Amino acid sequence: MNDVSASHRLVAGAPDSPVVLHVPHSSRVIPPGVRSGIVLEDTALERELDHITDSHTARIAATAAERCATEPWQFVNQLSRLVVDPERFPDEREEMLAVGMGVVYTRTTHREELRPADHDGQWLVERYFHPYAAAVTDAVAQRLAAVGRAVIIDVHSYPAERLPYELHGDGPRPPICLGRDAFHTPAELLAHAEKAFAGFGGTGINTPFQGTYVPLKYYGNDPRVSALMIEIRRDVYMSEPGGPAGAGLDALANALADLVDTVSTAGAVGP
Repeated sequence: MNDVSASHRLVAGAPDSPVVLHVPHSSRVIPPGVRSGIVLEDTALERELDHITDSHTARIAATAAERCATEPWQFVNQLSRLVVDPERFPDEREEMLAVGMGVVYTRTTHREELRPADHDGQWLVERYFHPYAAAVTDAVAQRLAAVGRAVIIDVHSYPAERLPYELHGDGPRPPICLGRDAFHTPAELLAHAEKAFAGFGGTGINTPFQGTYVPLKYYGNDPRVSALMIEIRRDVYMSEPGGPAGAGLDALANALADLVDTVSTAGAVGP
């Protein structure tokens, strides 16, 4: 059974699975009422979507889920991150505010105007961000109630070449970047991921992107919630910036399925 809303989709997995594959940035969909507040003309907007969208990551997650012995749950954002970015802090803690890319973006990947600087995005926060956050929090709560633990695997991709908006893009850009959190990413989970993705030419930790997504209700206070971000360099599986997927997608789905199955059967691991 699927729980479908206009902005997100929860795909049910096995009742005894602790894993939630979270796919926040795979969509290019922008509702007309949101599009009208974006200043880019259509061609420029399509180009921006090529750069900012984690293309095909929903397909990677779905294909992996089909191949798992214990099918994970999937929580998929069905709207572009240019509507709201569900993974940003909704307050001054968000460092990407420095480049106009907090919950509601006002600048593009190339630091050009996306929305006017005085744009009031509060209605977007109320309409999209808060309901999304509540729904993913509920999905994690369901895993905790059913299994006693939850493992969020955050599925992303990133460009081979640094884009101007990146605050920490001067470090290594490995084929697979593993984002970890000091509280929510146990050493065992990180080790399982390094093993699962060892065949793609190397993994790095928190470079060029760091951390991972945990609903704020659990962030920093509930060790039953583990989390890891998988950032896949796009040239591993697709034509950049926004082209079709290639042969690498199938191998990545297999690696993700291996990770999910390992985590599902490994038992609870603490930070």
